[in-house]
Amino acid sequence: MGRFIIEGGYKLKGEIQPQGAKNEALQVICATLLTTEPVVIKNIPNILDINNLIGLLKKMGVDARCTGNHEWTFCAADVNKDYLKSKDFVQRCEKLRGSILTMGPLLGRLHTTCVAKPGGDNIGRRRLDTHFIGVKELGAQFEYDSDRQVYDIDGSNLKGKYMLLEEASVTGTANIIMAAVLAKGTTTIYNAACEPYVQQLCRMLIRMGARIEGIGSNLLTIEGVDSLHGTEHTVLPDMIEVGSFIGMAAMTGSELTIKNVSYENLGIIPNMFQKLGIILELIGDDIHIPEHEHYEVQSYMDGSILNIADAPWPGLTPDLLSVMLVVATQAKGSVLIHQKMFESRLFFVDKLIDMGAQIILCDPHRAVVVGHDRNKQLKGMKLSSPDIRAGIALLIAAMSAKGISEISNIEQIDRGYEDIEGRLAALGAMIRRVE
Repeated sequence: MGRFIIEGGYKLKGEIQPQGAKNEALQVICATLLTTEPVVIKNIPNILDINNLIGLLKKMGVDARCTGNHEWTFCAADVNKDYLKSKDFVQRCEKLRGSILTMGPLLGRLHTTCVAKPGGDNIGRRRLDTHFIGVKELGAQFEYDSDRQVYDIDGSNLKGKYMLLEEASVTGTANIIMAAVLAKGTTTIYNAACEPYVQQLCRMLIRMGARIEGIGSNLLTIEGVDSLHGTEHTVLPDMIEVGSFIGMAAMTGSELTIKNVSYENLGIIPNMFQKLGIILELIGDDIHIPEHEHYEVQSYMDGSILNIADAPWPGLTPDLLSVMLVVATQAKGSVLIHQKMFESRLFFVDKLIDMGAQIILCDPHRAVVVGHDRNKQLKGMKLSSPDIRAGIALLIAAMSAKGISEISNIEQIDRGYEDIEGRLAALGAMIRRVE
């Protein structure tokens, strides 16, 4: 098990390039299962979750090869159906949340799969109902195997249908899209997730021969086709990394430039950091954060306390609330952080309180942060990363703290951030990995 040793209080300086978006890469890599022809995907991040997914596809019989810097070529011409029923397949899926995204394309093209409970962050219950109900609406038949503790799913008679999703699940929407593109007839998905990564998936599928209308809206219409062909695709920069680097710059009082951020796909994220008092300068497609001696939280027009809450796109992604909470600890003013989607994602704040932050945990979903305005520096201590996003938030806190911090369970951070210690050390951070 690895650890990060961090000496806080050092300023960062320079330029950093965000990695490819993890959440998009998981979707588009699984979409390669929809065709027998080669698919080239560029800007794939070299992170644990992605590497585990590629390893799973290789075990399924997919010819997956690294053909360049962050570029992979996938050919799923010879997928082994028997492997989908194996114990090894189930065990690998149980360790990887993104494995659920294989369900839609396998049902669409091979008409069969099995689904185990997937792994991932320990941030509360993450329902799979949208995935299951969506493909059931298309005609998939489920049978539970109590001995193997998996669902065997038959998709031999998928037909398009109108459906209204109970929740705008990103991965649920992606799974239904990938099953529907090869189903017979027309599928209409209302209350579909419309995040940029879902838009990217749809555009890639269209280049492969799919027929999809309504991209960017919550109403998608998909006309099924008989087969799809190969294509090339480039993954967007990771908006969560962009937000994380903005938070690092503010907390450490650093001047930093984040390169090639695809600003038009960041949505409300820059605006929410500006509400925390952080100055962002857009130069071309780069974001420059000048050195901040202080930053002051905005209040509402009536003088009430700022409330930052997650919401489906184009609202704020829940993946950045942990970072914004940490950034607020050194702001001037107070803010209410409301994590609506996951009931366990704020439980890491007890570690921040131990470091000296002024935070009131109201309940599992809400925390009030009273900023220090840099009058009191956080202190270093031993920490443990409970999930990807809390892990990076604790890393940011440690970089701004006085003294030495040690973060264990950093495999959680590795799941979402590529070579984070090397990239930050190049900017001047005092961070090293200890195995």
